[in-house]
Amino acid sequence: MHNQDTSWETSSSWYDKIVGAKGHYYHQQVIIPGVLKLLQAEKQPQPHLLDLACGQGILARHLPKAMKYLGIDGSASLIHSAKKYDPKAPHQFFVHDLSHPLDLPYKDFSHVACILAVQNLPNPLPLFRTAHAHMRKGAPFIIVLNHPCFRIPRQSGWGVDEQKKLQYRRVDRYMSELKIPIQTQPSRSEASEETWSFHHPLSYFTAQLKQAGFLLDHIEEWCSDKKSIGKTAAMENRSRQEFPLFMTLVARKA
Repeated sequence: MHNQDTSWETSSSWYDKIVGAKGHYYHQQVIIPGVLKLLQAEKQPQPHLLDLACGQGILARHLPKAMKYLGIDGSASLIHSAKKYDPKAPHQFFVHDLSHPLDLPYKDFSHVACILAVQNLPNPLPLFRTAHAHMRKGAPFIIVLNHPCFRIPRQSGWGVDEQKKLQYRRVDRYMSELKIPIQTQPSRSEASEETWSFHHPLSYFTAQLKQAGFLLDHIEEWCSDKKSIGKTAAMENRSRQEFPLFMTLVARKA
């Protein structure tokens, strides 16, 4: 059973619509290309990827044909969508609440990924331990999340310094662990469904990975590739390149 507060099942239809078969803009332009580069699937014999909190399987539909795939998510509706989008490919999808341990018979995955989901988990340690238990020693665990230093819902935002002609990023809280409600359709106000975002500082994630048995290999930070036009374009384009949208942690099983 899911905790009612944190399950994405009630928001699955909304999420499926914004992501669709190909992914939203940042999936297509930033996240998927970045993940594929990190996977280096062609260098692994018999590559096999475990996708934890896979949603409706967006990563599966961009993988090389030679890579086997298993996606797991707690939302039955999103797994149903994943199977609908990916009916013929040799990909597998299963429903499981990843806040609880998972014991698969196969424990030799060459890659594990968790894409834009860690920030929706009140406690990522069970998911990290599931990853560790099912992958080869030295295999990469790729975690993409909204940048925990600069993208804190309700506690960060943009401002403009008119004198310096600079757009800056304001951060009101960072070290505090926060549980933040997110309206999926703000225009509907109180009638909107809610999801939850859980903010933790970067040090929290590195400590949780260490506790699960991982060594942190490296961190990548991915910026928006969008370009503005008009009189404020220069400062907007500069700020996009200074404040990344996403952080990607690459850990390896010790």
